[in-house]
Amino acid sequence: MKFVHAIEGLSLWVGRAFGWCILILTLSVSYEVFVRYVLNSPTVWAFDMMIQMYGALFLMCGAYALAQDTHVRADVLYRLFPVKVQASLDFVLYFLFFFPGVLALAWYGWEIASDSWRYKEVSFNSPASIQIYFFKSLIPMAGFLLMFQGVAELVRCVMAFRTGVWPERLVDVRETEDILSDADLETISSFARDNNK
Repeated sequence: MKFVHAIEGLSLWVGRAFGWCILILTLSVSYEVFVRYVLNSPTVWAFDMMIQMYGALFLMCGAYALAQDTHVRADVLYRLFPVKVQASLDFVLYFLFFFPGVLALAWYGWEIASDSWRYKEVSFNSPASIQIYFFKSLIPMAGFLLMFQGVAELVRCVMAFRTGVWPERLVDVRETEDILSDADLETISSFARDNNK
């Protein structure tokens, strides 16, 4: 379990670090709106920076989402299955779909990033001709992080298959509805305790 939590800890740390892109993104959009519409002096760099911040956030927080089990599940039947069936299904699907896709992301991302670094690529869509080879380096990094987190998920599947219970995750944040539902359960149980006295 220490191995799984070590990988999850790395994913959480990277996700929190790149979560600051949201603040930078918000400030840059606000700045661009102000100078464009109030001062009538738009920037040539803000749009490109916004695209890179959003891309960095999207790429580097994938492992975080997987570690927190917050990725989207479209299968309504999955939650009705016993834990051992869920673990078996997840284990097989990680090998069939997840790892081939993530391996392709890391492999081809490495090629794209190395080519970009070799000729110091700049954006041809940008009037400011911003450098984008730093940004393209995030593509293989995201692939490798997802691969590490995927290995942790496989170990988690094996543990769940053996015990019939999903192992605890490192908890970072919780959805508001989960907090409220827990508060409702506590209120109901305390109400029941009080009435049984």
